[in-house]
Amino acid sequence: MFVLLLLSLLAYAWIILRCLSAWKRLPIPTVPAGFIPATQLSVIIPVRNEARQILNLLRDLESQNYPAELFEVLVVDDHSDDGTAQLIQEFIPATKLNLRLIRLAGHTESTGKKAAIKQGIAQTSNELLVFTDGDCRVQPDWLLCFAYTYETQQSFFISGPVSFHNTHTLLERMQLVEFASLIGVGGASIGLRQPNMCNGANLAYTREVFEEVGGFAGNEGIASGDDEFLLHKVSQLYPERIAFLKHPGATVYTEARKTVRSFIAQRVRWASKWRSYQSLNVKLVALTVFTVNLLLFLAIPGLLLGWLSFWTFLAAYAAKFLIDFLFLNQILTFMGRQNYLIFMLPLQLVYIPYVLYTAISGLTGCYTWKGRIIRNHD
Repeated sequence: MFVLLLLSLLAYAWIILRCLSAWKRLPIPTVPAGFIPATQLSVIIPVRNEARQILNLLRDLESQNYPAELFEVLVVDDHSDDGTAQLIQEFIPATKLNLRLIRLAGHTESTGKKAAIKQGIAQTSNELLVFTDGDCRVQPDWLLCFAYTYETQQSFFISGPVSFHNTHTLLERMQLVEFASLIGVGGASIGLRQPNMCNGANLAYTREVFEEVGGFAGNEGIASGDDEFLLHKVSQLYPERIAFLKHPGATVYTEARKTVRSFIAQRVRWASKWRSYQSLNVKLVALTVFTVNLLLFLAIPGLLLGWLSFWTFLAAYAAKFLIDFLFLNQILTFMGRQNYLIFMLPLQLVYIPYVLYTAISGLTGCYTWKGRIIRNHD
C-alpha cells in the first residue's frame, strides 16, 4: 500500500505543481484606457427558477462599460414556475438594455440548459456569444474584458474566473476554497493547452466555432457539461485559440450552496459527466485525483491495522496538504481571498470522503436538480 500511495502522491504533485507553474505564467491583460471595442456580442442567460436573483444580474448588465449598441441580452427561460419570466417581462419596458425574453416552451419540447443555450444561439446573429447564469453577478468591465481578449488574441473560446460572494458560514467559505481550486486547475490547463475544465457561468465563444464542432452533438443526453464538453471539442481543433481570462474585473460571482444536501447534489451533477469524457488527458487527471483521495482514505484503516506506520500516514497527509496549499495560495490571492486559506484546514477533514462519494454517485448518472429528476444517457 505504501508504494501505491507514494506513486499516487507523486502523480498528483506533478499535476498540481505543473498547474501552479502554468497559472503563474498566465498573463493578466491590461485593457488600455482608450480601447474602443468593435465586437457585436450577445449575452445569453439560460434560467430556471431564478426569480430571486435575475434582476440583480440584469441591473449589472445595465451598468456595463460597453457600448449599448454593441450588445444584446437574451434570457432563455427553461420552464420556470416561480415567476422568473414575468419579472423579466415587466423589466423590459423599464430598461435601456436591448433585452429579449425567450420562452423555451414556445420553441421546442426539449428542456434543460443545453436546449436553452441552443435556442438562445438560434435567436441571434452576433459573432461573439457570452454566457452566464441567472444567479450570478458581473462587474462593470466584464464585457469589455471579453471583447478585448477576443479582439487582441483572436480567441475562439474564452473561459473566465468564477468565485463566491456573501460567504458567511463555514460551509460557504469551505466551498469558496474548494471551488477556487477547480477554477485554478481549469485556467492552468488552458495555459498548458490541455484544457480540462471551465465553468458555464463565465464563458464566451464564437458562433462559428460552436457550429463547426457540431454544438452539443454527441453529449446531448448528458444534462450537465454544456461548458466542458464544448471546451474539449474546440480544443481538438484549435488548442491555441482557447484563452483563460485571468483578470479580476472579469470575475463572475455567485452564491455557494446553503446546505450540505444541495452542495452534494450540485457536485454529483458535475461528477455525472466524468464517465463521458473523451480526452485521455482529462480522464487521467480525474483518475489521478480520485485515486490519491481513495488511497488517503484507505490509509486510515491501513494505519489502524498496522499496514502503515504513523509517520508514513502523517507524511502522506502533510504532503497532500502542502501541495494544495501552494496552489491555492496563488489562486486565492488572485481572487482577493488569501485570508480564506485558513479554511483549508476544516476542508481537509471532509474533502476526501466528499470526493469519493460524489465521484461514485456521479457514475449512476441520476440526480435531482432544480426540481427535476435527471437521468443521463450516453
